[in-house]
Amino acid sequence: MIILVTGARGPTGKAVSRYFEKDGHTVIGVGRDDVDLLDRAAVQELAARVEREHGVIDGVVHLVGGWRGSPSFAETSLDDWDVLHDLLIRTLQHVSLAFEPLLRRSSDGRFVIVSGKAVEHPTAGGAVYAAAKAASEAWTLALADALKGTNSAATILVVKALVNDAMRAARPNAAFSGFTDVNDLASAIGGLYDRPAAEVNGIRLDLTT
Repeated sequence: MIILVTGARGPTGKAVSRYFEKDGHTVIGVGRDDVDLLDRAAVQELAARVEREHGVIDGVVHLVGGWRGSPSFAETSLDDWDVLHDLLIRTLQHVSLAFEPLLRRSSDGRFVIVSGKAVEHPTAGGAVYAAAKAASEAWTLALADALKGTNSAATILVVKALVNDAMRAARPNAAFSGFTDVNDLASAIGGLYDRPAAEVNGIRLDLTT
């Protein structure tokens, strides 16, 4: 399979890339220095290059993220909204619009984003983050609707937060209660291929339960 991983240089992207590479799949890892995902033309060119070289895409794992918060609702900075809009929504829009035609041609494709429990219970200080994540979920569900009747699916994976070995080493006494390990996230993404596309298309899979 041909798998595109955006946000590939971070701990989560590396874990997902390793998961697929160990099974012999081709992983196209994209980091900030590789392609500017805020540049729609650059993303379209990336999709065109993947099409020229591989003809199809079998997976897009969109891991570009970020967080902003405030001490209270009234102190919310709309500058933070602008940052999260770009990171969580605009990059998703560019990537999904560019790669949807290739996913439609896959014999078993998956498009995956990682969302947060914050969407279900927004806090006063987390308004911009929860709203941006909610918008990214809505966009992904629209993609899922577009993929109905194909062999591909768009799925939302929900976590409280992610944890990796470096975080544990830096805070050895922290419990990280309810956090999802990046390797477990990678396994959950891989597990989406064990189920029919129609079964996982448009679902919100909670990894905290």
